[in-house]
Amino acid sequence: MTSPRPSARPAVRLIATDLDGTLLRDDKSVSERTVAALAAAERAGIEVFFVTGRPARWMDVVSAHVHGHGLAICANGAAVVDLHAGGTFLEVRPLPRPAALDVVRALRAAAPGTSFAVELTTGIHYEPLYPPFFLDPGATVATAEKLLYEETPGAAAPVLKLLAQHPELDPDAFLATARQAAGDLASFTRSSPTALIEISALGVSKASTLALCCAERGITADQVAAFGDMPNDIEMLTWAGRSYAMGNAHPEVIAAASGRTAGNNEDGVAVIIERLVAEALAQQPSDGSAPEPNALEPAAPEPTAPGPAASQPASGNPL
Repeated sequence: MTSPRPSARPAVRLIATDLDGTLLRDDKSVSERTVAALAAAERAGIEVFFVTGRPARWMDVVSAHVHGHGLAICANGAAVVDLHAGGTFLEVRPLPRPAALDVVRALRAAAPGTSFAVELTTGIHYEPLYPPFFLDPGATVATAEKLLYEETPGAAAPVLKLLAQHPELDPDAFLATARQAAGDLASFTRSSPTALIEISALGVSKASTLALCCAERGITADQVAAFGDMPNDIEMLTWAGRSYAMGNAHPEVIAAASGRTAGNNEDGVAVIIERLVAEALAQQPSDGSAPEPNALEPAAPEPTAPGPAASQPASGNPL
C-alpha cells in the first residue's frame, strides 16, 4: 500500500536515485528501459542525480548515462564528483581522523572482533582481517590506527568513510550497537546484507549532501523524487517530497518511503520516471516553452506495491 497524496503538489525538478539494488539490476547492468527513461527525464528538464555509497572509482557503470551537469554524490554524501571529468572531486565532506580513531576505539570495545577499512579520496586501505571484497593492488594493509595516523594534521588524504565489519553479528544489531557506542562521534549506516557498517562525518549523509546540491539550484525538497532500497537511503527518502522504496527494499526503507515501486530487476526506477516525464510533458505550455519551476501538478496514482521483498544482492560490499 502507498501513502495517501495531497490533491496537488509541486512538480518534480530533480530525481535522486541510489544505484545498487535500485537503479542497477543485480548483475550491475543498466537496462535499456532505464537508460531511455534517464535520457527522457533530462530532455523533459528534470535533473538526475546518482546518489550512492560507491566511491568515485566505481562509477564507470553509470558514467555514460549522466547527462547535463554530470555530477554524482558518492560515498554516502562524503563527496560530489564530476563524472564528465573522470570522477574529479568537486566537494569533499571528510571524516576527521581524530573522530575516526575514537570510533575505532569505541567499536573495538563494544563489538570485539570488528575489523576496519579506511576509504580515502585516493583509494581504500584495510586491516588484515577485513574481508577484501574487491582486491585493490594499491591498498595498504595495516591496523586502523596506523591507517588513520598522520604525522602532520590535515596533510594526509581526506577520509571519506570508515568501514567496520563483524564476522558474526546480525547486520541491524551491529548497526544499533555502533550507534549506541559512538553515535555522538560520527554518522552510521549500512547498505550491505552483511554486518558491514559505513561511517561518515557527523551530519554527513546522502540526504544532507543532496540538500546542499538542490539548494545551489534553487530546488526544494518537495520538488525532488528519490529512490532507494537500503538503510543508507532512509534519510534521503524522508527528506524528498516524493520517495519510492524498491520492491526488494529493506523493511525500514519501505516504512520510510511515501511510495513503492517494482524491484530493481523489474526496472522499478524507470517505471516511476516514465510517469514523471509524462506529467512534466503534460504541463508544458502549448507554445512549447518550459513550464514554470513551481507549477503544480495533479496527484497521480502510484504503481501497485509488489509482493514480498526480494532477497538482497549477494555482494557484501557497501554500495
